[in-house]
Amino acid sequence: MHHPTVKILDKQFSIYLPERKILHSVEIVAARLSHDYRGKKPLFLSVLNGAFMFASDLMKELTIECEISFVKLSSYEDMQSTGTVKEIIGLKEEIKGRHVVIVEDIVDTGHTIANLLKQLQGKEPASVEVATLLLKPESLQHELNIKYPAMSIANDFVVGYGLDYNGLGRNLRDIYKVM
Repeated sequence: MHHPTVKILDKQFSIYLPERKILHSVEIVAARLSHDYRGKKPLFLSVLNGAFMFASDLMKELTIECEISFVKLSSYEDMQSTGTVKEIIGLKEEIKGRHVVIVEDIVDTGHTIANLLKQLQGKEPASVEVATLLLKPESLQHELNIKYPAMSIANDFVVGYGLDYNGLGRNLRDIYKVM
């Protein structure tokens, strides 16, 4: 169901990006990826939990030979460095010499993706690029070249189409922003 507004826990959200607009953006990114990775058999690494819907719709639109794997990032406190370190969990594939595309739901500060890129580069892939459903250019705090953003948005708090608010709202077909 598509609703103009939804209430999740203590917050009201209004529709921001309707499903058809999302799917159209996903098609465009898939066409670019299919063109750029023709004959390269890339490995798509979808970051759970948020990117599952984007990854699913993206895969359906790709016209190239490719593989997909799902990884999770777990945070742990590192006393040596300041704050939390994210560790990749579930990467079973050998990525040395392979073309890798990280599939993310949203890139805001860029901390997570910068960390992930650094960890993956250490495994000597042929290349690593990022495909993200949403990019918040105003929030970026890292020099990142996000080559495949489906959509750029303002620094709003959003939910739906895989994105959650305290675990809820991922199942919504559209993307909503907080009111």
